[in-house]
Amino acid sequence: MNNPIWEYFEIRSKEKNDSIFKILKTVPIFSELTPKEITEVEKIIHRRKYKKNEPIFRMGDPGLGMYIIVEGSVEIAEENEDTDKKRLAVLPEGAFFGDLALLDEAPRSASAIAIIDCDIIGFFRPDLLDLLYRKPSLGIKILWGLARIIGERLRRTNDQLSKCQFETEALKNG
Repeated sequence: MNNPIWEYFEIRSKEKNDSIFKILKTVPIFSELTPKEITEVEKIIHRRKYKKNEPIFRMGDPGLGMYIIVEGSVEIAEENEDTDKKRLAVLPEGAFFGDLALLDEAPRSASAIAIIDCDIIGFFRPDLLDLLYRKPSLGIKILWGLARIIGERLRRTNDQLSKCQFETEALKNG
């Protein structure tokens, strides 16, 4: 069964390029922004390289923001104190994750670890909040994009939960 929380949204263009502008435009949260608005977001994102097996964040860490995989692959996993790990998803180039942290600072529900060397873009909550004060209409457009993604994930989760409940009832009844 697919986990709708960790399913990634396909980027609209598979074209490889190093333009942060083009990369941001492919992310559904930013896809409705004008070129001028994307340029504004481009000024506040952070780009970092991660080595193979390097954590991007750990389960339980405070949520600070979302990440976009420019190049590489990231494992999302639950970890416990005994260093046991349960893989929840493998996210490819173009996927984004951690987006709920843009809304609150709740502890991370899983770890994100680079499977291979990665080039990652980070978009963080304090930068979004600052943007909301400086350019409210742009901040609201980003929040609407985020709401669309969360809504889609919730619909998928509800569908899967309904299927599981139906299957459980069918098993109980014979």
